[in-house]
Amino acid sequence: MKTELIFLGAPASGKGTHTERLVKDLNLPHIDTGSMLRAAVAKGTEAGKRAGSFMEKGQLVPIDVVASIIKDRLHEDDCKNGFILDGYPRSIEQAEILDEILEDINKGQDVKLLVIDIDVDEKLLIERIVNRRSCPKCKKIYNLKFVAPKKEGICDVCGAELVQRSDDTEEVASKRLDTYNTQTAPLVDFYEKKGLLRVVDGNRGIEEIYSSIKEQIKQG
Repeated sequence: MKTELIFLGAPASGKGTHTERLVKDLNLPHIDTGSMLRAAVAKGTEAGKRAGSFMEKGQLVPIDVVASIIKDRLHEDDCKNGFILDGYPRSIEQAEILDEILEDINKGQDVKLLVIDIDVDEKLLIERIVNRRSCPKCKKIYNLKFVAPKKEGICDVCGAELVQRSDDTEEVASKRLDTYNTQTAPLVDFYEKKGLLRVVDGNRGIEEIYSSIKEQIKQG
């Protein structure tokens, strides 16, 4: 059976942490919008060239261009057994476009499609964001309160000095969460009505959350 997973969740809800583990456990490709757009630009595909022209100017890539790149990516051979989609869709309009893409891709196949929403209290999300630190070299993410490095300010993996992103402040975090709640949170209702939504309590420890995610996937 083909397994297709769509992850929802506000910034700092833990999507990246858990999808990274699922990639190894389920042997499925992790597809996030940012990496996918950059890859399409690098490959020089027609849609990639169009996306690049907007990205170079710091502008948002139009919905139809992103959809075209998504469709091309999901047709690639490594997605034949499924995928883990993170960062798309971000709106009802994109979700409706994705429905059409998946209907085309999945014709005649037995598919398990689930939408995993990692639900976290807003106060905890902000706390996670302001305490987040990242390694500029190997990209590993830490949290000073929840998943601190062994040596203060130093990456456990490569020894580089950790940095705080300029937008990881309480003020910016609040604005990002407002944007998420306005634009993306309605997807929870959209997928719940389709019977695809599985909500996971993200206010617990990493292992508990991950165990719940795997159980939801197993149950289908």
